[in-house]
Amino acid sequence: MTQTLWRGSWATRVRIASGLILMIYVAAHLLNLASVLISPDVYDSVQAARLWLIRSDIGTAVIGVALFAHMILSLGKVALARTLRMPFRDAVQIVLGLIIPLILVSHVIYTRAAHEVLGVTTMLGYVNALIWTTWDGWMQALLVIVTWVHGAIGIHMWLRVTRWWRATLPWLTGIAVLIPTLAILGFVISARVMDGLLHDPRATALAQDVWNWPDGDGFALLAQMDREATWFVWAILGIALLVFAVRRTIAAMQKPIRVQYIDGPQIRAPRGQTLLETSRANGVAHTALCGGRGRCTTCRVIVEEGLEDLPPPSEAERRTLAAVGAPPKARLACQMRPDAPISVFRVFAPDGKRGRAHASQGKEAQLAVLFLDMRGFTARTDGQLPYDVVFLLNRFFDEIVPPILKAGGTIDKYMGDGLMAVFETDTPQASARASITAVEGIGHALERFNSTLEGEGAAPVAIGIGVHLGNVVLGEIGAAGRAPRTLIGDTVNTASRLEGSTKAMGVQALISTDVLEAAGAATPSGEMIDLELRGRDTALSALPVPDATRLGTMLAREKAKQMSA
Repeated sequence: MTQTLWRGSWATRVRIASGLILMIYVAAHLLNLASVLISPDVYDSVQAARLWLIRSDIGTAVIGVALFAHMILSLGKVALARTLRMPFRDAVQIVLGLIIPLILVSHVIYTRAAHEVLGVTTMLGYVNALIWTTWDGWMQALLVIVTWVHGAIGIHMWLRVTRWWRATLPWLTGIAVLIPTLAILGFVISARVMDGLLHDPRATALAQDVWNWPDGDGFALLAQMDREATWFVWAILGIALLVFAVRRTIAAMQKPIRVQYIDGPQIRAPRGQTLLETSRANGVAHTALCGGRGRCTTCRVIVEEGLEDLPPPSEAERRTLAAVGAPPKARLACQMRPDAPISVFRVFAPDGKRGRAHASQGKEAQLAVLFLDMRGFTARTDGQLPYDVVFLLNRFFDEIVPPILKAGGTIDKYMGDGLMAVFETDTPQASARASITAVEGIGHALERFNSTLEGEGAAPVAIGIGVHLGNVVLGEIGAAGRAPRTLIGDTVNTASRLEGSTKAMGVQALISTDVLEAAGAATPSGEMIDLELRGRDTALSALPVPDATRLGTMLAREKAKQMSA
């Protein structure tokens, strides 16, 4: 879950983190206003705690950096975009985000700047007296609504990729509406009370003395600061829009490229914009659950033609694709920027379901397949609570899956206490080498896992691994919209039966000679055995590996022996 929420580039993660800090800051401010409805004493207590935090050196630095980072990264995203065509919710959030700094400037100048420069005590009464029944009062009410709605949309786009968000959305929507409503209500009630008190000139003089109310020169200074800060914000916005316009003009002057959507239209698109921007600009339905931020992978495509002309994926894109076990030809439409003709298949249909695979999704390739199983799992977990069973399995997979992924493998499916992995690389040789690397990595991972179990007083775990290389058929098999990508063929069955044979032989792994030969490994002739496997007409030669951690040493020793012979 945590990995899903924090997927994406460093800029995306910084924008999320800074947005959360600012949303907490705004929520604290609104809850402080709403506390007036309980009593003035409660408000004063909440206000004192809030100001102690946000006006401390650390609080000021954190909020200031978050505000600066969020604004610059958001404006940068607008400036670097190639099109302004986007879903309505994204457009609303961007427009609100551009409005916020223009309204926020006055609030900051007449509160925080007034406190720091003129020593004004900016309690609620001061703000009430300053803006009640004025245009600025309406603008500050608008600021509350705009800021809160902007943040709420951002949180919705961030959390909607989780499984629990939709179920809790009605409750959280109610809370999201209630907080600003109570805040505005609290402000209105307190302002009406203060307005009544200030009709008495003596009360006005006393209150202004307590607040250290600015004189004419003080207000003139604040007004000048407000104008200068507002012009600065307008300049920043203007620069961002200018950069966008210049980039769009340059792109329009370049020769467009052809983009062919499988089961869709063929269009001409500017070079260098993301494929998702191209889809939106041309009205091509393209799912993007996270809004094109590189976190949800629902915009991913299979690149049928032009993959070699694409810039390589960033580290963030590679991590995101690896998290869902995407095949080598998969790319994220929101991250890839085609600069040459390209043909793509949209994995997810516009309704968010997996699309029916096209012909090229079913293909034959020569790959290494690995089966792994935990030995004695049924006996080990007999009588345990379901929670303990699931906990053990998850701990086991957390340890042994990373070496497979690191070697370039993909987990095709989990099967209770076991799994099937495939090493889908450019060549059979690379696939074979990756599978051997994975076996040794699994051995070391298992050794660490068993060491942890021993420290807990639990019995060690034993495993069986079978690896074979041969022709397999890859494709999405099943009913439309519910067809997982998988592989079938005799190679799969053979790898499974090799894994099953490890138990009787008392070894951790059996690696077929096809894998060893393809990998260019020296075959230990004295250690190879012939196995009669069900479904095969001929015996299969395989290498028994008693200890997977020593696989590399075994092969290296045999290679050195053969070279010296």
